[in-house]
Amino acid sequence: MAKVRFHDNNEYLTGQAVVDFLATQEVIYEHWGVDRLDNNLRDNYSPTEVEKQQILDAFKAEIADISARRDYKTADIIVLSDKTPNLDALLEKFKGEHHHTDDECRFCVDGHGIFAIKGKDDRYFDVEMEPGDLISVPSYYRHYFKLMDDRKIKAIRLFVTPAGWEAIY
Repeated sequence: MAKVRFHDNNEYLTGQAVVDFLATQEVIYEHWGVDRLDNNLRDNYSPTEVEKQQILDAFKAEIADISARRDYKTADIIVLSDKTPNLDALLEKFKGEHHHTDDECRFCVDGHGIFAIKGKDDRYFDVEMEPGDLISVPSYYRHYFKLMDDRKIKAIRLFVTPAGWEAIY
């Protein structure tokens, strides 16, 4: 389950406190789990298009449910790891604080990532994601993203429109 860390005092929230706090920030958090996936779909950081589709198919019901609630129209898979060309340049770009005109919704299939979010009270906090966690950062919320020490993540991305996902720095 995800953890929340506050930038100003390094305090952590865990368990139900994460869900409760993120709800006050209008950030959707859900834990779908990944037990239904074979290890070759979780640990593979060079998935084929067929394997990517198998991951999407495994979470078809959950994707349909949140898409109906949030009007998401498309889903795809993003993979970042040391196998990713120009990984460090990409990560530098993601570290720039930005927002989007649509929600930024990610479901962590494998690996780890941190969404740093400017809260409603201008207080910054990190959401440390692990496999099975879904987060949806509302449109126009200032945030940035970074990888954790394992330097890898495989995630399902959900969009209203691909154009709405473009970062505005």
